Amino acid sequence: MSRREDFNPGPANLARVHGREGVHWTLVLVKDLRHAPEKVWEALTDPAQLREWSPLDASRNMGEVGPVTLTTVGMPGAPDETEVVRAERPRVLEYLWGGRTTRWELEATAEGTRLTLWASIDRRFIAMGAAGWHVCVCVMEQLIDGDPVGRIVSEDALKFGDWQRLHAEYSQQFGVESPSW
Repeated sequence: MSRREDFNPGPANLARVHGREGVHWTLVLVKDLRHAPEKVWEALTDPAQLREWSPLDASRNMGEVGPVTLTTVGMPGAPDETEVVRAERPRVLEYLWGGRTTRWELEATAEGTRLTLWASIDRRFIAMGAAGWHVCVCVMEQLIDGDPVGRIVSEDALKFGDWQRLHAEYSQQFGVESPSW
């Protein structure tokens, strides 16, 4: 097991904003992983693996279209009774979270998989979302590598120094205000 203190998610170079119209902007985050799409697909869909890296707990395997209960870690309130709207193993996973679309695309590359996240996020929280998902996909990479660091979400993320750094860097890149934590 890696020590969390040694975990470094790297520079704020994975995310960009696509479509800056209206209240919700689209966050696009791209991460190249050195694992085959099938292995990445399992990390995206298996509830046990999601509990190791994702801000969501899922009531079932998300690899099939249909109803699913998603619980946002650390958030008060009822779970989100929602659905997986698209599941094309191992290429596309799309679900509704908080009434907004979240889509993962997996593209096989010579080195492994190019993972692309498309998420609709309130523009006030776009830098926060970028920093959070950046940390999450890097934690997922560690998990797939067999060297897990454990989930870093919610209050844990806010206390994680690299999350704060990433949030400030993405705020600057996206031209949005960064609240002080």
